[in-house]
Amino acid sequence: MENRAGAMQALWPVYHPDLPAFLRELAETPEMRRLRNVGMNCGCEYTDFPRFRKLAPYSRFDHSVGVGLIVWHFTKSPAQAAAGLLHDIATPVFAHVVDFLNGDHLRQESTEARTAELIDRSPEIRRILQREGLTVSQVADYHDYPIADNDTPWLSADRLEYSLGNLWNYGLISFEKARSYYADLTVAENEDGQPELAFRTPETAAGFAMDALGTARIYVADEDRFSMEVLARLLRLALERNVIGPEDLYGTEPQVIRRLEADAVCGPLWRRYRGYTNIESRPSRPAEGQWLQIPAKLRCIDPLAVGMGRVSQWAPQFRQSLEEFRETSFDSWLGPV
Repeated sequence: MENRAGAMQALWPVYHPDLPAFLRELAETPEMRRLRNVGMNCGCEYTDFPRFRKLAPYSRFDHSVGVGLIVWHFTKSPAQAAAGLLHDIATPVFAHVVDFLNGDHLRQESTEARTAELIDRSPEIRRILQREGLTVSQVADYHDYPIADNDTPWLSADRLEYSLGNLWNYGLISFEKARSYYADLTVAENEDGQPELAFRTPETAAGFAMDALGTARIYVADEDRFSMEVLARLLRLALERNVIGPEDLYGTEPQVIRRLEADAVCGPLWRRYRGYTNIESRPSRPAEGQWLQIPAKLRCIDPLAVGMGRVSQWAPQFRQSLEEFRETSFDSWLGPV
């Protein structure tokens, strides 16, 4: 895929034909516009690994608007749609790399506490919410709304958007396949009595489940884990050297990159990071070189098919693949080649 700005926004009209005015206004606030310069691929897109080399720009802004549209499409609830759109407002530069920096990369929740604070201190967002009859507490935690977010491995608007977006961006499915998956979705009651996005036809549910597992493997691939850990260490060094301050993590990636590039120590390390092209895995730690052992959060989706339950309950091939994925070992030592 060509590296073209705004490409991922082509999915927005798939999610819903138009962007409601109040969601558009929320998206145009300064706090949300910042997310145009925070990527979905957690810094990996700045490396030269073949898997990430040709990705189209895919920002947290693209993702957030997509989530808001999905929630609106299936609920028509202003509170739920606004919560979905605003859910990543506190995402720092390089996203989950900062979870690595904070020692929370296995849970990836270390930056969420600022969400309500950022919404509450934005006069533009509060003005829009007040006009729509909404309060900050109604939109500050999208975990309150099962269609927007729920427990893994269930399917939510958040997981659906980044799965379809990444599947298309990585070249694992076509745009038309993404459209067909979305068109098959409805809302059904799950085993816990909660509403959940579910597929109408079992064949589509099974196809999506297998494809989404393909992205899950990429999220924990050697080059992904290595890139995020190395970048987290570089950010830690930049903080220690006062090249950046803690608040810079809540700015934009171009701003932080410029500061890294200008520093005598961080600059060469950033350029080395940009030049990574291949990774080597060893069963034990070699005596020389930069070798890291990096565990990771295993993300997966086991969606519902209406009237049939979770795909893993009736599709043996997916069940076996899912079990194998959940047994992924992170015992190897990784180093650049």
